[in-house]
Amino acid sequence: MDNRPIGYMDSGIGGLTVVKQALYELPNEAIRYLGDTARMPYGPRPASEVVQFAKEVATFLYHEDIKLLVVACNTATAQALPQLQAALPIPVVGVIQPGVQAALRETTTNHIGVIATEGTVKANAYYDSLLALNPLAQVVQLATQPLVEVAEHENPGSAKVQHIVNEQLAPLRKEPIDTLVLGCTHFPLLAQAIQNAVGPDVTLVNAGAEAVATVSAILKKQDALHGLMPMVDHQDDDYYTTGNPEIFSGIASRWLGVPVEAKHLQIGKQGLQK
Repeated sequence: MDNRPIGYMDSGIGGLTVVKQALYELPNEAIRYLGDTARMPYGPRPASEVVQFAKEVATFLYHEDIKLLVVACNTATAQALPQLQAALPIPVVGVIQPGVQAALRETTTNHIGVIATEGTVKANAYYDSLLALNPLAQVVQLATQPLVEVAEHENPGSAKVQHIVNEQLAPLRKEPIDTLVLGCTHFPLLAQAIQNAVGPDVTLVNAGAEAVATVSAILKKQDALHGLMPMVDHQDDDYYTTGNPEIFSGIASRWLGVPVEAKHLQIGKQGLQK
């Protein structure tokens, strides 16, 4: 039994889609979340910069006495996961491998699409992992970087968003995919618009949500789940952002369905500071 919280890190609000799944699957696990919104998006940045930022975020959360870290960001997973796993003495779980395994379970034709940021696509993280597990897989990757900003700032149910999503995903409609991996944790916020764009015959895979099942399995194996008592009411969960805490709090509260009051972190030469 381990009553310490689970840490979640992302470049912005996208990782909240992972937290939402965790609130459903692991309701008695306390949360420490850090969204590096001041430096979002990570996707177009050089890999070396992503690694640096990811280490700063992970180090801050580790000092919040977490028992496990979820890298709830596909770009950071693709470019920095091995470095984070080597640097921290706790389990560090990324979102790519769980998404890959789910996609291979779901596909019946071996034709799989992946939409992700520029950084994730350039790293070929999904492509290489899918082919490693199934050499017969036909994988189509599409960088849809603009959808990150759309997810952060626009109403996902609006006609404007649907138009943008349709334009971004137009190349996929020419491909015979039956499964589409949402290879950025922001994208589940746009799931309905994405489903509308690709059609009802394509199964969407939420890679971030799949990672929660991996977290659950690790904690059970290590006998590190939170004890049944006292029950966690999530009033003491902590959410941090390097950006505007009021904006972050509003988005997080609406998406998670619980009150969130985010705390602001300063970006300094010695890392992130309260």
